[in-house]
Amino acid sequence: MHYFTFFMLALACEILGTVAGFGSSVFFIPAAQFFYNIKLVLAITSLFHIFSNTTKIIVFYKSLNVHLILLYGLPSLLFTILGAYLTIWVIDTYLDIVLGTFLFVFSILLLLNPDYKLPATYTNAISSGSVAGFMAGFLGTGGAIRGLSLTAFQLEANCYIGTSAAIDFGVDLSRFIIYYTSGFWDQEFIPFIPLLLIASVVGTYIGKLIVGRYKQQTFRRIVLVVIGFTGFYMLLSYLI
Repeated sequence: MHYFTFFMLALACEILGTVAGFGSSVFFIPAAQFFYNIKLVLAITSLFHIFSNTTKIIVFYKSLNVHLILLYGLPSLLFTILGAYLTIWVIDTYLDIVLGTFLFVFSILLLLNPDYKLPATYTNAISSGSVAGFMAGFLGTGGAIRGLSLTAFQLEANCYIGTSAAIDFGVDLSRFIIYYTSGFWDQEFIPFIPLLLIASVVGTYIGKLIVGRYKQQTFRRIVLVVIGFTGFYMLLSYLI
């Protein structure tokens, strides 16, 4: 039952992340903390994202924008390494509080400004890629920040998903290596690896079928409300 619950959680997060364009980590990390400590969750999530992004690259490879991959990917990679190393020195509780605050504030800002996006400039691409990379390494989720800039380039849905996944691949591979060598990973969780792989493939496929068959803004608002409540709950759990 524990394996089944974990698989369904990963599958649901992958579907939501693919369709919403935020990435599965924004859902998976707070949910998985009901099972494990934050640093183990960071390691599990990074491995999950490696599988997930590999699947998306294969599925959407015809739509990749190589120029944007390089523009966002290089600064993201550098700052991911910085953020991942920083987690080694931060107490778990502080990471939870920062993550909860980020999720809550991020959802409120986008709910109040649903059409907000950064201008499509090289400066914004590099800066947002850097911030997203740091947040990915430090908190495990940063794709939503990069998305505010990436969407300004008016990419078709499949191109956006595939390009974002290609950027994330290097981010997730580098942080997993750091998490693993820093002792975040526990060998007893090796049986979860095939579950993560299956969830990433099936979830991406289902998400691809859904993309384009719904009103993006309506779904996005629902997702943001869920993210906001998740962040608020994480903060509330430390206040009571």
